[in-house]
Amino acid sequence: MRIAVASGKGGTGKTTVATGLAVALSSRGVPVRVLDCDVEEPNAHLFLRPELSTSREVTIPVPEVDEEACTGCGVCGEVCAFNAIVPVGGSVLLFPELCHGCGACTLLCPEHAITEAPRTIGVLEAGTAGAGRAIGFAQGRLNVGEAKAPPVVEAVIALADVPTGEVTIIDAPPGTSCPVIAAVRGADLVLLVAEPTPFGVHDLQLAVEMVEALGQRAALVINRSDSHDEEVEALAREHGLEILARIPDDRRIAEAYARGELPVTVVPGLFRIYSDLWRGVLS
Repeated sequence: MRIAVASGKGGTGKTTVATGLAVALSSRGVPVRVLDCDVEEPNAHLFLRPELSTSREVTIPVPEVDEEACTGCGVCGEVCAFNAIVPVGGSVLLFPELCHGCGACTLLCPEHAITEAPRTIGVLEAGTAGAGRAIGFAQGRLNVGEAKAPPVVEAVIALADVPTGEVTIIDAPPGTSCPVIAAVRGADLVLLVAEPTPFGVHDLQLAVEMVEALGQRAALVINRSDSHDEEVEALAREHGLEILARIPDDRRIAEAYARGELPVTVVPGLFRIYSDLWRGVLS
């Protein structure tokens, strides 16, 4: 089973839910792995404290031009939607940071003057975490200054396609942009984490619309739940979202988070909430 934990905005507790569920499952003997796809600022490792045993670069192919073979015909510039390759005065200017690695310029160059070379945009790291190192773990990190997160997200997600018999928990990036879609597409369930605030409800609406557009099954976790959950509950009813868990607005959870501790391991009652959440996922 592949579960993506997502949210319409940052700061809702998405990573706390993803790592808490992973630890709860592992404690019950369920094989589990966590894939941190928030590649611009991964932080699941701060709670799970994995031992990273492998690392490899994530690259995309970018064009290289043989100036002697190039005739300046301009076909490459016509097919590039992102202006990464621009014919100027019979020569070609390259802007690798704009290239999306589609390969169109290489394929369509009539003189075969364009080849491709790998350009590193991030790194993929993997290892194990949790008690007895029973939790599989992987994360992607986008290089500082890079603008294209999806290739790094896709490199992390590719690990979920390797059958291991584990429950895969994907910590998706916040929001509803391209990196989020790359992370949640293909998940058996998208767990949306929201808080009962005006901003939380607004951004939850956007996240629900994204999931509906993808045609995926979704459910809701209300984080920092208190006596003012009515707007979140109304939105859930409107879209047929089952509320699988309510995590209380508890100062002890915030204190554990501030110490870099997993709240599920130190706050009484949370383990049961995550266990009930898992039963709801399976129902």
